Amino acid sequence: MTDTPPLGTASIAALRQYVRAAGHKGIDTTPLLTRAGLDLSPGHSDDERIDGERFQRFIRLLVDATGNPILGLETGDFVQPGSYTVLGYITMSCATLGEAIQYIIPYEKLVGDMGLTRFLVDGDRMHLIWQCAYNDPRVRPQMIDNVIASWIQYARWLGDDADTSPEAVHLERRSPGAALESAYRERWGCPVVFEAADNRVIASRALLERPLRQPDPGLRRTLEAHARSQMAAITADTALLTRVREAIRQQLLQGVSRQDIVAGQLHMTARTLQRKLSQEGSSYQSLLDEVRQSLAEDFLCHTQMAIPDIALRLGFSEPASFHRRFKRNTGVTPGDYRTTHSHTPATD
Repeated sequence: MTDTPPLGTASIAALRQYVRAAGHKGIDTTPLLTRAGLDLSPGHSDDERIDGERFQRFIRLLVDATGNPILGLETGDFVQPGSYTVLGYITMSCATLGEAIQYIIPYEKLVGDMGLTRFLVDGDRMHLIWQCAYNDPRVRPQMIDNVIASWIQYARWLGDDADTSPEAVHLERRSPGAALESAYRERWGCPVVFEAADNRVIASRALLERPLRQPDPGLRRTLEAHARSQMAAITADTALLTRVREAIRQQLLQGVSRQDIVAGQLHMTARTLQRKLSQEGSSYQSLLDEVRQSLAEDFLCHTQMAIPDIALRLGFSEPASFHRRFKRNTGVTPGDYRTTHSHTPATD
């Protein structure tokens, strides 16, 4: 694997949600936590931070141990207010669902640097959109499922209505297979679109006025002060890196990779983008290499795309360059990697 820029941090609360889900299935996560370099011994508070790369490694190990293609979806069943640290308790004290949603974006970093949320209203519908920062091809779809499933489950709990459903859910991940797609529809009670342009929950705008179970304005203000203090204490800021990774990823899926286009999407010049990335200890080239490797592994594992076509899609001038880079990163050729990891028959 490539040496990737740090994935920031995540709260122990986010890790505990996966551990609870695994425990429900009778899976002992102790050896997995040890292999990932994580410690969940008694005494650690939910808002303590863990290294994002170790968190991603733990999820990868859990996915491999279970062999469950919808692990992330099922972990959403185990969301609790504490899963969102102080942000969860802030939303609990809000008067309406709309008021609770407005706190997600400014304070989601307290839960972790797993991704970025956007919220928009279009006519009589609202859209919650999430960009995933994790690029491990085995982890990313499970992380996406977990976040979206947790949102829906938690919103139902906040509104004290287990039957509330979105109008539709879009997921950028590939389908886990026709036999498993029903698990999404049954949980969410709505159509689910796979291989979508982004990850979003589409719901009626009227839900913004849905009253919540225990509003407490005084408590909310106290919790906000605590949240601001915690935000100030978290110094690693990966928001820019997440946006750049996502922009590069979307470009590569279209067969292009231009720094000036990425910079333009972020409303800055290429020189300014490079300067800001340098301040974060990164560079455009390192992020491009990271996303290329992630997509290469994804294409090799989950598609029948010929290797020369993968090289072209990822912006390599010739397949030989792709072969050399991939072998340098992984120690094996693309063909050998596909033979070992592929879930689809090759057509090389």
